[in-house]
Amino acid sequence: MSEVAVADVGGTHARFAVAEVEGGRVVSLGEPVTLKTAEHGSFQLAWEEFGRQAGISPKQLAIAFAGPVGGEVLKLTNNPWVIRPALIKERLGVDLYTIVNDFGAVGYAVATLPEEHFTHLCGPDRPLPEEGVISIVGPGTGLGVAAVLRRAGRYEVIETEGGHIDFAPLDSLEDKIVVQLRRHFRRISVERVAAGQGLWNLYEALGAIEGLDLKFHDEKELWTAALAGGDSLANAALDRLCLTLGAVSGDIALAQGASAVVIAGGVGLRLAAYLPQSGFRDRFIAKGRFERRMDEIPVRLITHPQPGLFGAAAAFAKEHG
Repeated sequence: MSEVAVADVGGTHARFAVAEVEGGRVVSLGEPVTLKTAEHGSFQLAWEEFGRQAGISPKQLAIAFAGPVGGEVLKLTNNPWVIRPALIKERLGVDLYTIVNDFGAVGYAVATLPEEHFTHLCGPDRPLPEEGVISIVGPGTGLGVAAVLRRAGRYEVIETEGGHIDFAPLDSLEDKIVVQLRRHFRRISVERVAAGQGLWNLYEALGAIEGLDLKFHDEKELWTAALAGGDSLANAALDRLCLTLGAVSGDIALAQGASAVVIAGGVGLRLAAYLPQSGFRDRFIAKGRFERRMDEIPVRLITHPQPGLFGAAAAFAKEHG
């Protein structure tokens, strides 16, 4: 058994922990240390702070990185940090390392976590299949999409940019919503509607359609009101977000030939109690001639508190054995 330091690096926070791996699998994941990226000038400085807080100098590292992982320089979207893979061993003092896209890390978590870390959302209530494709859709700040292919006791994680496919309106109200969204976006991808900022985009669009003044001007307040159910416009925006998430999840499952779907991401967890009561399932299965097939696909929610950290450790364990 060996210890691996794991990092989940996003735009606002960098989370670190120590994992134990053995035989290509994650045995345990320690308590995470969360640092604000704005308070540290580089990943190296944050790494050193983690080492001080944890009292360790690990020689193995797995990083889940919120951005593309190819090329000589890795640059986060909402963070001034850059990571140069060629310098990791020298700068960080590690012997072995693995870098994986942050949502790719969620894919590794889905592939390896025990069944108790998933809960039923809709469709047949059964465990994730041991053979075939599992589609993963993760509404968070953006919309992550990945797939896990299980075959003959092995698995592969396939990272995608499926959250950037075109948003397709499916009724007359969504036709009007698109008109409003085009005032702000040249191209409307599904993550403009079915991820974290989508609630605000829908709230603003519906307010314009209804000719109503907006009561909320802060996204946190809007989310609180929408989930509490006390404001009609916020409720309508949340219902539309869930409808779109259901439609997109079904589209991804069809495109990937999935036998199951997992909903991940911070927004997914926030909606855990709401999604089963929403129009998510109706839109998920509403695929014309394939409705019966869609009705047979289990949809589950990942509930592990740190899937990015766990998945980064799983990626390291798989790569280095």
